[in-house]
This record gives sequence, C-alpha cells and structure tokens, in this order.
Amino acid sequence: MKPSFICLFFLLLLCFVHYVASGVVRQRDALNKFYFNNGARRSSSSSSSSSSWASSLLSVSGLKSKVYDNSRLKEGDKVVRLPGQPEGVNFDQYAGYVTVDRANGRALFYYFVEAAKNSWSNPIVLWLNGGAENIRKSRCFSIDRVVIVVAWVGAGPGCSSLGYGAMEELGPFRVMSDGKTLYRNPYAWNEVANVLFLESPADVGFSYSNTTSDYARSGDSRTATDALVFLVNWFERFPEYKGRDFFITGESYAGHYVPQLAHAILNHKDRLINLKGIAIGNAVINKETDSKGTFDYFWTHALIADETIRAIHKFCNFSSDAPWTAPECDRAIDEANLAVEELDVYNIYAPFGDFDGVVPVASTRYSLKKLKLKVKAPWRAWMLNSEVGGYTVVYDHNLTFTTVRGAGHEVPSYQPARALEMIKSFLQGLHLPTI
Repeated sequence: MKPSFICLFFLLLLCFVHYVASGVVRQRDALNKFYFNNGARRSSSSSSSSSSWASSLLSVSGLKSKVYDNSRLKEGDKVVRLPGQPEGVNFDQYAGYVTVDRANGRALFYYFVEAAKNSWSNPIVLWLNGGAENIRKSRCFSIDRVVIVVAWVGAGPGCSSLGYGAMEELGPFRVMSDGKTLYRNPYAWNEVANVLFLESPADVGFSYSNTTSDYARSGDSRTATDALVFLVNWFERFPEYKGRDFFITGESYAGHYVPQLAHAILNHKDRLINLKGIAIGNAVINKETDSKGTFDYFWTHALIADETIRAIHKFCNFSSDAPWTAPECDRAIDEANLAVEELDVYNIYAPFGDFDGVVPVASTRYSLKKLKLKVKAPWRAWMLNSEVGGYTVVYDHNLTFTTVRGAGHEVPSYQPARALEMIKSFLQGLHLPTI
C-alpha cells in the first residue's frame, strides 16, 4: 500500500497531513492529540481547548443558511486571457468573488487554474498565504500521517495568495521584469493538481467587506468559518469537483489558517469536501519555539555574538506573553536585531540555500520536540536529478520532517523543481525518492 503523509516545511517549513479511510473519528483523535497552543494572546473569552474552539464555528444549520445561489456564475468567472499572457496556454482558469456573508457584504476573491493534464481526475489543492496580523488564537495538529518539510516560509501576515503564491511561487505564470508580461512557470503545481488560490481573510488582497467594522473583528475563528463558507459555495459553483480529493496548503501564518480550516471541515462533515491532507510551509505555529529557534539560528550561522545568545538564553522567557521584560533581554534582542538589519532575513545567504531566518529550521525542530514523538525511520537524504534534494526523517504516526536544500523563504521560487517533486510525492502518497 502506498504511504500517506503530511509535509510541513518551516525554514521553509511545509506541513502536510494525510487522512486515511479509518474515518473522521480517528482523524479527530489524531488531530486533538497533536494540537498545541502557540502562546499567542487570546481574548478573555477564548479557550485553549480544541472543542471550545470548534464550538465557536458555524452550526451545521448556520452553514446551510450561507449557501447562496451560485448558478450560472462559473461561466462569468472564466478568464479568457490574462494581461501579458503567453501563447499556448493549455488549461482553463477562473477568477472571481464568492460571497461568504451577504448581510455584511463580505466576499473572498479566488483564482483557480485547472491542471494542465487530467484535470478531471487530478486532486484540488487550496493555497493560502499568511494573512491578518490581529489573530488572537491558534493551534497546530497532525492527523494520522504527517511529513514535515523544511524549506520555505511564504510572505507573512496580510499577504495576497494571488500576488505571492500564484505569481511568485507555484502558479502557472511568472511576471517578467518589465512588470507587464507573463511567462510560463515550468514547475507550476498545476502540472500535478488543480490549484485554487484564495485571498483570505476579507482584508487581504482583493477580498473585501462592505462593513468596515468587519476588518477589526477578523480572527482565527472567523477566518476558518469564512473559508469553509467559501468552499461550500465554490463547490456549488463548480459542482464537477464535488467529492474530488482535496488538500489544503499554505505558508507562514497559514500555520494557523490551514489546520483550523481542516478542523472546521471535519467538524461539519461536509461530504462535498473530500479532505485528504494539509500542507503548511514555514508555518508560524508556536510563539515560544518560533522565537527561540530564530535567535539560535542566527547564532549557529555566525550572525550574532556568543555573548548575545548567552544573554538571550539567560534573560529572555519566550514562553510568557511579555518575554522581554528584563533589561538584559531587551539589550540582547536589540543587539541581535542590529546584527541582521543589513541582511534579508528571509534568505540570509541570498541568492542560495535553505536559509530562511524568519521561521528557521531550528524553530521547526523545537516545535517537533514538543510533540515528543519517537523516530520511526532515521534521518536520510532524498534525491532529485542525481543530487541531494534535502533530508528527511519519519516519526511515529508517520510524521515526516523534510528539508529542501538551497531554498530561501519561498521554496518554489528558489528551488522550484525540488518543491514540485515534494508536492507531487505528497499528493500521490509516495515517499520522497532515494538514490
């Protein structure tokens, strides 16, 4: 039987989760087993338990009340040709708005590219870039089988999935230096899947609300609810995709968005959404481990002094809501920030290597350590085109941690071939290749 897995890559982290046929109960058990708090600030009424978080989502009846008439809208969304698009495009593409709250006039923008081959049988991959900065609570989990891949972080809070994910990373086109014309991306993910880019939440990219106060009320719970409402309505608009294998992927703050949307889908048991797995690139997951890992990464890459890292370890408590209360900690953090201010911390050795310093590999490893999993298959290299593509290790529950060599913050930009090989193996339920 082919192995199923999730990939998570941090420093270029991507977290993929595969569900198996054992059912929703087993999926939820695994999800709740791996949930952990990221230490972000919460509102006074919020709870850290996954059950309390789930209860804040729409009820099943509430979700049905937000299924709007999507008939005859698909044809109007079809993109005949993008500005500057090259000749010879062999796939259909669509773009438009899906209403998620008619009363408040809230709608999310999407861009959908069908697979270049076998669009009728290939899975659907939803892509989410990191979004709103004012989110108050989050959790991450792993369901059943997991793969964690170190190799990219995408742009952070408030970034467009169209502008970043589609046009800089994994979409079918890239933008020429003239800013006006496009060229084909030979490593686009629609070579192996139908890819849906979603601008979420409503204050990101082209997504909007006609109710200004909506923007101040944005948070993890509503982001997940709106995305679920979007998907249910989108499948009504594209009914031929109902029941198709469906994967949720993303990067950066999508470390919150992706697992919470998966949780919302499982909570509602919507048969239209055949969720198979999740993937998060360079995920923001846990404030304590993310922060500690960042400064340790700076030190191990000779960017900050020994005295600076010793002071950070001694005086900074990253597990608290206000970690930099000691003046010695403040001084050490200032020294570290000053040392890297002339660098692109998204790729400290640009234009090379797995060198993201925002959510680095050290942060991912600290997050994995909190799961307290035993190693199932030892650390090994994976190969592509007779070269080491990166390294990988498998833990209990088939959680696999994988690095992508030579990648910066946006893996599909720095290492597009390796990123495509990784996502292809994930979607097909295969292990990354060896020699």
